[in-house]
Amino acid sequence: MSVLGVGVDLVENVRIQHSLDRFGQRFLRRIFTAGEIEYCQSMKFPTRHFAARFAAKEAVSKAFGTGIGSAMGWKDIDVRRKPSGEPFVVLEGGAKDLSEERGVTAVWITLSHTEHHAMAMIVVESDSA
Repeated sequence: MSVLGVGVDLVENVRIQHSLDRFGQRFLRRIFTAGEIEYCQSMKFPTRHFAARFAAKEAVSKAFGTGIGSAMGWKDIDVRRKPSGEPFVVLEGGAKDLSEERGVTAVWITLSHTEHHAMAMIVVESDSA
């Protein structure tokens, strides 16, 4: 196995809060999966968790070198949690197709957030890189 790509993204939480205030459910439904919305809204500071997942989606698209667009959409990247709390990524739609095409064997994720910022780092491994 070798590293196919690495992606990092940093988001100001206020940017996500501004989108939530301005567009509400329309913003949430466009960017996040139902599971992500449910999880984030269950937390004491939902915006921080939404921002971390937004950063993760951006970081995944950077690791693949495509950005969000025709190759993969926002909801093609689903950030979930194991019972232990460890985050993991599930790829659907265009992101899944691209990962299969490139022989992806693993997508590693780490998330972090503070009062003001959220970040994500992604490492994508492949047999064919």
